[in-house]
Formats: sequence, C-alpha cells, structure tokens
Amino acid sequence: MKTEALMQSVRGRLGLGRLLPLGGPDDGTWITEQAAVRALWRKAAGVPGVRPESMRIGPVPHEPVLESAVRPPAGALPPGPLRIEAAFTGSVTLPVPQAAEQLRTTLLKAADEELGLSAVTVDLRVTDLHEGTEAGGGSQTAEDVMAPPARKATTRSSAPVTETEPLKGPIGELADVVSAVPGVARLTAPLGGHPVRVTHQDDPPARHIQVQLAVVPGCHPLEVARAVRNAVTVAATSDVRVPTTAAILITETTA
Repeated sequence: MKTEALMQSVRGRLGLGRLLPLGGPDDGTWITEQAAVRALWRKAAGVPGVRPESMRIGPVPHEPVLESAVRPPAGALPPGPLRIEAAFTGSVTLPVPQAAEQLRTTLLKAADEELGLSAVTVDLRVTDLHEGTEAGGGSQTAEDVMAPPARKATTRSSAPVTETEPLKGPIGELADVVSAVPGVARLTAPLGGHPVRVTHQDDPPARHIQVQLAVVPGCHPLEVARAVRNAVTVAATSDVRVPTTAAILITETTA
C-alpha cells in the first residue's frame, strides 16, 4: 500500500511538470509547469495559422540563477531565466517565419504580463503544414501539448479542500486567511498532504509556511501570490522574535 501511494505521488508530480519560479528571488512564488503551459497554450492557439503540438518550459542552459529569499518547495527551480520550447504546425497559406515570429512574441508577452514568468527565449519547431489560416489547437487539450514525460504521466487533480476534509487549529485559521485573499479560487494539494504546511526551526528560531492554491481566472498569479504571502506571514507572526517566511505554489490558473 505504501509503495502504491508513493508511485501515485511520483506519477502525479510528473504530471505537474517542473515547478517554475514566478517573479524574482524575493517573491517566493512558483507555478507548476502544467498550469503555465495551459495558460500559454490558450494564447498560442489564438495565433492565426498556428496549431500547437507540444510545449515545455524550463531553465535556460548555462545561465546563472539566483537564490530564493525563502525556502522553495521540494524540487522547485531556483529563480532565473526561463526558456519556452514549443512545436507547432503552420499554415500552407501563411509564411512560416511570420507565424513563428508572431507566436514567439505572443508567448513572451503572455508569460511576462499574464503570469510573471521570466521567460527570455522561445525555441520553436515546425512539425508540419496544414490547410487554412484559422487559429486553434485542433482536437488537442491543454494536457496534450505538454511533451513527454509530463504529458504521459497520470495527473493528480488539484482537488479543492472540502467540508469533509477540514483543516483545524492554527493551520485551519491560516487556510481561512488564504481563502479570503482576493484572487484565490481555492486551496489545492496536488503534491499530497495539506495545502497549508507550517514548519518550525529551533536554532535559530524561524517559521516557514508553504501554501498550494488555484488562482481565479483573469487574476494575475504573481500579484495574488504576493497578497497571500503578506496575509499569511502577518497572521502567523504571533512572536516578532520568530521570523516567518512563506512560499506559494500556484497549481491552477483556470476554472
């Protein structure tokens, strides 16, 4: 039973893809690659003549990274420049270089303005040509465009915390604080465990909070995360002598 639970956890984590940094080293925020790809895929599918086939987001090789000001989630990428890799089919009636340049511009703008990802480059690959100039992703879903291994992994849903799974005590109070922040759709726990975790350090005394959540569609993920970090650190600081930090993981940006 323990082995099966572990395997489910591993498969679920693979389905989420990488944990990508949002903002800078002081923001203490990450987003799952799956959530970021979903958001960017919607933009890519709107480019005339472009049909996305696959997409991944990861670090730029050989580029320096920064140390986060807060403890990151396990396995999260450090703050630094990111690269978007995408494959698409182009239209036979539109110049491929023109479509590629529009797609590149669209992805970089959406990554920056709508998510807060520090994407600095987009590598594109044309896999085929199709008839027509209409935009769209064909019959594919957002999960389809995540290339293996993330696409083929069985994903665990970012299940909301329900009334049958109450969070009690101080953790429950912090969960209520998070849920009350504008832009928070719900608490989630795709990494397993509780969506709000608090760990303590004795020497020197310190407190760290990790929150997993979904963002309301149309709200800027990084701005919502900053508001959540401020709210939970204020709510958790009962003793000013014990510094409190918080890390936010955004697992969904759509309903």
